[in-house]
Amino acid sequence: MTWNIEKLDLDTYLAHVGYDGPRDPTAETLRAVHRAHVLAIPFENLDAVLGRGISLDLGSLQDKMVTGGRGGYCHEHNLLFAAVLERLGFPLTRHLARIRLGRRHLPRSHATLTVEASGTRWLADVGFGGDGLVEPLPFADGATAEVGPWRWRLGRDDDFWVLHHGDVELYAFREDEPHYPSDFEVANYYVATNPHSPFVHHVLAQRTTADARIRVEDLPPASTARELAAALRDRLGIDIVESDAAQLLPRLASRPAADS
Repeated sequence: MTWNIEKLDLDTYLAHVGYDGPRDPTAETLRAVHRAHVLAIPFENLDAVLGRGISLDLGSLQDKMVTGGRGGYCHEHNLLFAAVLERLGFPLTRHLARIRLGRRHLPRSHATLTVEASGTRWLADVGFGGDGLVEPLPFADGATAEVGPWRWRLGRDDDFWVLHHGDVELYAFREDEPHYPSDFEVANYYVATNPHSPFVHHVLAQRTTADARIRVEDLPPASTARELAAALRDRLGIDIVESDAAQLLPRLASRPAADS
């Protein structure tokens, strides 16, 4: 696997997320495209629950999340977004992070980005789910950001950078540890297929609006596949066929918060 950013149809992506502003690689462009992506493309793990695995090939990501009416989880979102930013001229680094959420020794399973723009380095992450970033955060110890009802802080813990939402540590990573396409393939395979991964057992889906997070547990109760498919489409912006919805119905009883 290589990053293959030349496969990206940038015009189609920008139209999909509703962005028609400047394309120069400035902090203002980064902030606007980041926000547009988060508000336009939902977080979801339905293919992992359905046992299909997750492809990180950029063509597959584009077919699924840009033209296919679907969302994705962290690896899908942030590798697609990284290609968008590189096509716009932003220098960036792809990182693997360790989810914390009260735990310290989980594997490096979350994908995130640091990006250079307007002489400043930024933490950019459009794929955390849960209470992840809506806009990028300056990459500096103690940096804070506030968007609507959400507040984040970036801090140090020895040689780790840690993203906080309120009092909760979301994830941690080392900035000087290089990661390659093969590293993301391994992490993605674990998250999407390992029997101990929550992503293969529980339906996780979320749409972010300007002032709210709408999650799968907020959907009206569904007793039929048609009702579930309609609720996912109308409330979360996720378009699936009824046969897939029928397989997902039994998995809706237990839904922990999205965290990657």
